[in-house]
Amino acid sequence: QGQLVESGGGLVQSGGSLRLSCAASGIVYDMYSMGWYRQAPGNQRELVATIIIGGSTNYADSVKGRFTISVDNAKNTVYLQMNSLKPEDTAVYSCTATAIEGGNYEYHYWGQGTQVTVSS
Repeated sequence: QGQLVESGGGLVQSGGSLRLSCAASGIVYDMYSMGWYRQAPGNQRELVATIIIGGSTNYADSVKGRFTISVDNAKNTVYLQMNSLKPEDTAVYSCTATAIEGGNYEYHYWGQGTQVTVSS
């Protein structure tokens, strides 16, 4: 049973920084990608950033140049460095991972989410 556990959320002033971490455990298949989504009250969940293990990254336009996603393969941990935070970045941030079995089957995992609040 795979599990993702996030940490690092909190309250920060506008213009500040936070770093989110997400540690994966118990995932026995080959990790393909990891990423972050967020959901603000009354809004749909949206992609923030994803990273292909050993490959490329992808960012939402709203966070490009401010957020950086990275992964530590040895620790099975993905990070989201968030700089120049804005009140509109306030949301619950959730970690996701995709693992592949035998090159055919995909398994998707989600963390429980961590609250990020940016005050103006």
